Amino acid sequence: MNTEHIRNGMPAADLGPDGWRKPWSDNGGSCLEARKLPGGRIALRQGADPNSPALILEPDEIRAFVDGAKAGLADDLLT
Repeated sequence: MNTEHIRNGMPAADLGPDGWRKPWSDNGGSCLEARKLPGGRIALRQGADPNSPALILEPDEIRAFVDGAKAGLADDLLT
């Protein structure tokens, strides 16, 4: 896969069907899916709509988000 053309907002389906997983759900019901891309970047998509726009994050960005969520820094977004 040529990573030059991977960009935020591209249809997630353009990244192909393989490798997507639901890492944040204990029961498999998560609607957010993630896929590791060449070069270590991570793509996120809405699982219910594979043609939804992909959000592409660098490893340090996803790590900061997950660490912040674990620390409760996003709790107010859920209320």
